[in-house]
Amino acid sequence: MIFLGIDLGTSSVKVLAVDHNGTILGESSKEYPVYYPKSNWAEQNPEDWWVNTKEAIKEVISKNNLPAGEIRSIGFSGQMHGLVALDENNNVLLPAILWCDQRTAEECEDITNHFGQEKLTELVGNKALTGFTAPKILWVKKNHPELFEKIRHILLPKDYIRFRLTGDYATDVSDASGMLLLDVKNRCWSKEMIEYIGIQEEYLPKLYESYEVTGKLSEAVKEELGLTGEVLVVGGGGDNAAGAIGTGTVKEGTVMVTLGTSGVVFAAHDAYAVDSQNRLHAFCHSNGKYHSMGVMLSAASCLKWWVEEANKGMNFDDLLKEAGEAEPGCGGVIFLPYLMGERTPYADPDARGTFLGLSMSTTRGEMTRAVLEGVSFGLRDSLEILKDINVPISQIIAIGGGSKSPLWKQILADIFGYPIDEINTNQGGALGAAILAGVGAGEFSSIEEACDKFIKVVGSVKPIEQNVEKYNKIYTRYRAAYQSLKDWFKLSAE
Repeated sequence: MIFLGIDLGTSSVKVLAVDHNGTILGESSKEYPVYYPKSNWAEQNPEDWWVNTKEAIKEVISKNNLPAGEIRSIGFSGQMHGLVALDENNNVLLPAILWCDQRTAEECEDITNHFGQEKLTELVGNKALTGFTAPKILWVKKNHPELFEKIRHILLPKDYIRFRLTGDYATDVSDASGMLLLDVKNRCWSKEMIEYIGIQEEYLPKLYESYEVTGKLSEAVKEELGLTGEVLVVGGGGDNAAGAIGTGTVKEGTVMVTLGTSGVVFAAHDAYAVDSQNRLHAFCHSNGKYHSMGVMLSAASCLKWWVEEANKGMNFDDLLKEAGEAEPGCGGVIFLPYLMGERTPYADPDARGTFLGLSMSTTRGEMTRAVLEGVSFGLRDSLEILKDINVPISQIIAIGGGSKSPLWKQILADIFGYPIDEINTNQGGALGAAILAGVGAGEFSSIEEACDKFIKVVGSVKPIEQNVEKYNKIYTRYRAAYQSLKDWFKLSAE
């Protein structure tokens, strides 16, 4: 059997082919644009996802000579929270509003004022954040009532691809957890939230666990892709939950850190748990249990901005070499990584990226290193909250594009004060999606069995004690910097 994992990310879609032994048979990725039509807005065209997903599937099959009749099932990993609204004829009504879009501050305030935070936590386990889906629906209702009236189906990004593959309106509980419409504790839609938003429950997709079969590829799609036989499609997961499966983060005590476009600190729980201050997300996990998660909106994207915009024309490797030559602490320079606002721990859409402590002697290498350190400090914010709510931490695994950098992993280990484990794969969400596909097809008795077979620790980056002590002091200054600037951020956004 061959299983395909489709990872629908923010900047590209990746398709991974895996066999029952965990051998990677091939992979393909295709990029597509993000549009920023206004400040704080971020949108994509769902047709771009669909066209590029098909091309990636075709490419992974053709380039690796995969026998089409042996592809048994498909799983998903997908960027979370995005709003895809369809009319009665399944036409997309407006560009997909993405997870990093910040236009819904007023709608979040409306939701919180209506329910009160305590009641909101009781209903959906989380506070209203600008990235979540329900505030986006309210924004459409307020600003485009003519489009709102035409809505008949509401899907998340990966589930739009599922619909195009199978014709089914379905989602999984891990991805649905980030909509602010799911009763996370009971793994069902919240009728009170749906009523307040003003939609019909039938507009929402059917709920599944991540490893459950939601449908099969349509005959038309199989013909277009060159596939034969029955091809099952499983629920899949939100990118972080699927990424956790792809790193073996399925047992309590294991923490996954993602250095992707966004930054994530993810910890698994066997039972439902909520931070009383809602500083972390309380979501369903793709293994049928639960997890706590902190998210910073800009992580590796900060480095991408620094390289491609602020230092356009410079060689990426040269910039990282300069950063490696700079001393920890960057000569007193601190970078606040809030280029798209922030979610954890501040939930502040007005926060902005900021360099502090520059002088005439500051070097470019110090500024590059400050970007790496600033993102790592931002991730530590979530780690500290996990400690506050007594989540056990016995292992930390890093994934995502940023984790490919030995320098960044060392900085992360030093700032966290924990070893950062390296595993035998950096496929993350795509592998997690393929594992879920394998479980759904009956190849494995459980997710845990598949993870034990596929994923091994192959190394560890240990913290350097003198750097740990230095970064502990700098972290105090890092946290104080936001508190000093938050009122200015608000004023500058007016």
